Amino acid sequence: MAPHAIAEAALGGLRQQLTGDAIAPGDPGYDEARAVFNGMIDRHPAVIAQCETGADVARAIRFGRENDLEIAVRGGGHSVAGMALNDDGIVVDLRRMHTVIVNPVERTARIGGGATMSHLDRACQPYDLATTGGRASTTGVGGFTLGGGSGWLERKFGLACDNLIAVELVTADGSTVHASADENPELFWALHGGGGNFGVATAITLKLHPLPAMSMMMLLFRPEEGLQVARAYRDFLGSAPDEFGGGLFYLTGPPEPFVPDHLVGKLTCILLITYAGTEMEARNVAEPLLALPREAELIAELPYAELQCMLDDPPGQRNYWSAEYLAGFPDAAVDAFTARAGTMPVPSSSQHILFPMGGAVAAGPGDHPLPWRTAPWAVHPFGIWESPADDERAVEWVRDVRAGMRPWSIGTVYLNFIGLEGEDRVLAAFGEENYRRLAAVKTEYDPDNVFRLNHNIKPLQPAV
Repeated sequence: MAPHAIAEAALGGLRQQLTGDAIAPGDPGYDEARAVFNGMIDRHPAVIAQCETGADVARAIRFGRENDLEIAVRGGGHSVAGMALNDDGIVVDLRRMHTVIVNPVERTARIGGGATMSHLDRACQPYDLATTGGRASTTGVGGFTLGGGSGWLERKFGLACDNLIAVELVTADGSTVHASADENPELFWALHGGGGNFGVATAITLKLHPLPAMSMMMLLFRPEEGLQVARAYRDFLGSAPDEFGGGLFYLTGPPEPFVPDHLVGKLTCILLITYAGTEMEARNVAEPLLALPREAELIAELPYAELQCMLDDPPGQRNYWSAEYLAGFPDAAVDAFTARAGTMPVPSSSQHILFPMGGAVAAGPGDHPLPWRTAPWAVHPFGIWESPADDERAVEWVRDVRAGMRPWSIGTVYLNFIGLEGEDRVLAAFGEENYRRLAAVKTEYDPDNVFRLNHNIKPLQPAV
């Protein structure tokens, strides 16, 4: 099939069948519809099916298969590798399916497949309820959750997938299946980290938790003070309560009122403290960290939905990320981590991040295919920059951080934090035993690997 060439009759038929719209090259809004978070991704699908119902999703999948089109699935569009798009294929675009229905009595939320964290968080806020969400309000709930789901509240409420109650899934043959602990339990198990390998999640149901108060502290330091701050932070986390989250960041000082002029546009060390409780409680718990001399601070009690928006990354910039999960953070690892802040592209939107794990993450269900949950620390080099001229420099910095932290790595990784780093990295993310079990589920629900634009789990090969 020639690029972008779908027979007009076939395309017209799809448009008639969909409750939503089908957009092809040359149609108004095509370029806007194909844009994703990562500005490095510039792909041109043959058709974008803007679905409004589960039936639309099924029709779009069948259309793709009947016309031999590669199928991509778009929720939030935050895949750093651009897996929500393809060239000359069909994109099953879920963004119109963003309804969130909160049941405050049962403390659950049913979430449309195209909903973002902002949709979820703002729907829950009136009831003082929340669940672990991504660290940006524009992240898609579906891909985030089914990939595991690491966020500010994970030490208190567990990973997002730990709060998964049910999934409505359209499979590769266009049929709809439901997965829960009681219905298709093996598929439900696979959806705790296996991502979009098994079908398109048109709706998920998550458990919610009471969250009457949320607080944050942002403590700013000169970069040369980062070594002392990192050690103090590490030592503090050894006895911190599960309500305590956040991370240690190096980034470019933003032009905000609370940032001193001498740090604006310069490398800055920031200790971000998130706390599932009141400001007074947070101050009491964080007293040892608040004793550190610093350049500036921002401390506030605020709605969780507002916290989620505070560190949103600008869309359209160029992105390259990776991660290493650590068995520990001894002095040598602290030295290696802080030293690599000095080679980060500055000024840029890049972030050099250390996340604390533990708490409810480590204490969560051990049978999910997420071996990385046992790590006490995660290092996440988050490269974001504007000019293509900086591509080589930024990518090299991310890879250097990974290499520098590898001596302390447990060898497995949260796949939502990385791009396409090869089959070995996917295998390592799950471990061999889990991967074989996931592959068996893949074989049952997607034997032809229709859903392969992801961190792909390949179907088992038939015996010869």
